[in-house]
Amino acid sequence: MIKLTTSVSSMPVATTPTSRKLYELAARHGGLFTTAEASQAGISYRQLSYHVASGALERVSHGVYRLIDYPIHPHGDMIAATLWAGPDSAVSHESALAVYGLASAMPPVIHLTVPSSFTGRRDGVRIHHEKLAPGERRLWDDIPVTTMERTLIDISSSSDRSLVRDAVRESLEQGLTTRKRLAYALSSREDRTRIARNLGLRLPAARKHA
Repeated sequence: MIKLTTSVSSMPVATTPTSRKLYELAARHGGLFTTAEASQAGISYRQLSYHVASGALERVSHGVYRLIDYPIHPHGDMIAATLWAGPDSAVSHESALAVYGLASAMPPVIHLTVPSSFTGRRDGVRIHHEKLAPGERRLWDDIPVTTMERTLIDISSSSDRSLVRDAVRESLEQGLTTRKRLAYALSSREDRTRIARNLGLRLPAARKHA
C-alpha cells in the first residue's frame, strides 16, 4: 500500500525560487508531484534528495514526492497511485466511489484502471487493464478518477449488489449523474441490458447528445 505520513517542517512555503517551484508542482496534485515533473521545472534529482534530507519533502514511492508543508489530502494515497501509474491512469471501481463519497465504500485496496501497455505492480493497488475513452476520466478534488457513469458500469458486475444499488441511488440523489447520462454511457455497449439490470434501472432511450 502506498502510504503517506504526517510530518512537521520548519521550512517556510515559497520563500526561495526552488521552494516556489516545489509548491507550484505540489498544487497540481494535492501536494504531490513526480520526479519527471520536477525535472521539467528545472529541479534536479540532487535537489530533491537535499529537500528530502532537510525534511521539506517526503518520498512517497519511487518517483513520487509530497511537499510536507502542503495540506494533507484525504486521498493522497490515491493521487500517489495515479502519479506512479502515469497520466492515462484513473482511480476506479469501489475506490472511485470512495472519492465521490458514495455508498460508504471503504475498499481494502486502491482500484486503478490503466492502459493495457502498463505492466507495473504494487502492494495495495489492484490494477484493471482497460482503455478509458476521453470522456470516461475526470479530475475530482485533484484526483484523476473515472466518471460517475463509468464507475457505475465498472462496479455493476464486480461489486456486492447492495453496494451497487446504494451507489446508483446516492449518485442520482446528489446529482452526480442522471438516467439520461447513464443511458448514453450504456448506448454503445453490447452488454448494456445486463448492466442496466445489475444497476437496477430502467433507462430511457439514449439521445446522441444526452
